Amino acid sequence: MASRLQQGRGGRLQHRLFLHGCQGRKIVTSQVYIAGAAMTPFGRHNALSMQDLAQAAVLNALKDAGVRKDEVQAIYAANVYGGMVLGQVLIRDMGITGPALYNVENACASGATAVHLACQALRLGLYETVVVFGVEQLTQLGGGTIPLQRNDYKTELYASHGMTLPTVYAMRGTRYLHERGETAELLARVAVKNRAHGARNPLAQQRSEVTLEEVLNSRPVAEPLTLLQCCPSAVDGAAAVVLTTRRPTQHSAAVHILASAVQSGYQELGCDDILDAEITARTARLAYEQSGVDPKDVNLVELHDAFTIAELLYYEALQLTKSGEGGELLRSGATALGGRVPVNPSGGLLAKGHPLGATGVAQMVEVVWQLQNRADGRQIENAKIGLTQCTGGGIAGVDHAASSVHILGV
Repeated sequence: MASRLQQGRGGRLQHRLFLHGCQGRKIVTSQVYIAGAAMTPFGRHNALSMQDLAQAAVLNALKDAGVRKDEVQAIYAANVYGGMVLGQVLIRDMGITGPALYNVENACASGATAVHLACQALRLGLYETVVVFGVEQLTQLGGGTIPLQRNDYKTELYASHGMTLPTVYAMRGTRYLHERGETAELLARVAVKNRAHGARNPLAQQRSEVTLEEVLNSRPVAEPLTLLQCCPSAVDGAAAVVLTTRRPTQHSAAVHILASAVQSGYQELGCDDILDAEITARTARLAYEQSGVDPKDVNLVELHDAFTIAELLYYEALQLTKSGEGGELLRSGATALGGRVPVNPSGGLLAKGHPLGATGVAQMVEVVWQLQNRADGRQIENAKIGLTQCTGGGIAGVDHAASSVHILGV
């Protein structure tokens, strides 16, 4: 795949992608813009149904984009626990039935995967304007750890011996502290930073700042992880974006998707390094190659901090710092608001919350708002390029089932 900047109408430079197709022909693909972005508050919504949440996000995204419902040519609905043909059920009463609707499930990466599939269709000219939304209502599951795979006999075997996602990440945290010569205070620093960011976000589930002592002394979950180092599992919410190949004019800056990459995990047949976030590193390399963006030019990142140790591992996998230097990057303040590359300015999963199907889309909503100078109270100055990263699926024998990386720019 090659990328070129060409002079467009009115003298505007246009980013054109050329894919080598059948018999060596070049297929010119369209640029994809995020014309509108919206999300509901994340939290417990006992008085609202999943339809209410999804429709609020979609309608507000359409309003933000200045797009009519009859202009929507396809809908991509991301969800994990909602059941069969959920997208059609949620959209039925909105007056935009009829267009193609794709239901997407890819664990925590469902929303990001839906965006990826929509980008492919738009770039190939199948559609001009589509809606992507993600929604989840986890409070209906009754709390506790999110259920593991029921269709993987290996995962069930591991779970019978106490293996859950918190314990997997706890093992990574223990190994990280041992190999890097660090203490549990380093992990707690991630929670302190992201909770401080979340306190500035009116849509975040957790909006209170915490101290190192409060994080370290919160209820133990799986050593060295404590409760405040794990993302909340009881949360409802929805997020939506309007994607289009028409250059939007609603806002001062037009945000476009420079790269969209999704990969699945390799099967691990022998001993593996549990600190090597291989699938995320591989997906990030693809995204950087697609976009032509150098990691040092990324101005902000929204990443999958389901547990504090994950953020430290992803610093290195995303090439925000050299291998082995994630702890120093955090301590330097570079990943906090006001730093060189703020990570999770929304509060991340730790503070904003993690309604699985909505998370990947919500990450993009935050980056769009930041790039358009609309993130009141937590605005990053002069942000031009943002990156989102979301992994999904804890199944036996692979790093993760899925990983997605998107790079957005103005």
